[in-house]
Formats: sequence, C-alpha cells, structure tokens
Amino acid sequence: MSVDVWLLIGACAAVTALIKGVGPVALGGRPLPARATGVITLLAPALLAALVVTGVAGQDGHLGLGVEAVGVAAGGAVALRGGSILVCVVVAAVVTAGLRAIG
Repeated sequence: MSVDVWLLIGACAAVTALIKGVGPVALGGRPLPARATGVITLLAPALLAALVVTGVAGQDGHLGLGVEAVGVAAGGAVALRGGSILVCVVVAAVVTAGLRAIG
C-alpha cells in the first residue's frame, strides 16, 4: 500500500476517535435528553436499512435490482412468516447463490 493510503487510514482513525470523544466531553457526565436518546436509538436501524438498500440495489454507481434483491426478498418473506434470523440468512444466501449459478 502506498503512503497516501496509510495517511488516509490514520486520518480516519483520528477523526473517529475525535468524534467519539466529543460526546462525553460535551455532556460532562450529564445524561442525554430523552429526545436525543430516541433519535440515537433509531440511528442504528436506519443505517442498517441504508446499507442493505445500497448493497442490494446499488450496482456500479447506479440504482438497479439484481439477484441480491431477490435473495433479500426471500429472506424477508421467511422473516414475515416467523422464521428465525438464521433461517432468513440461509434462505437469502441459497436463493441468491442459486440465481447466480443459473444466470
């Protein structure tokens, strides 16, 4: 790897540490307001949904649906029918792999 890549990795690590340290320093041991806690609680599911959508529907910088979308839909159908998360993941992987093997 080049020096530029290592500098970028170091800068990202430093910015991450800075961002993580700002919250405790700014609050000074006080609890977060209830409204802020509610927003922070909803950030993880929203970020996960965004990552799934971009991973499934984003292809080469464009929005498009492929075999991954069908696999996620199959896993979602299993989840709606009450299946465990492990079964959902296995079904999604098998459907996606099967469609890739066919096409």
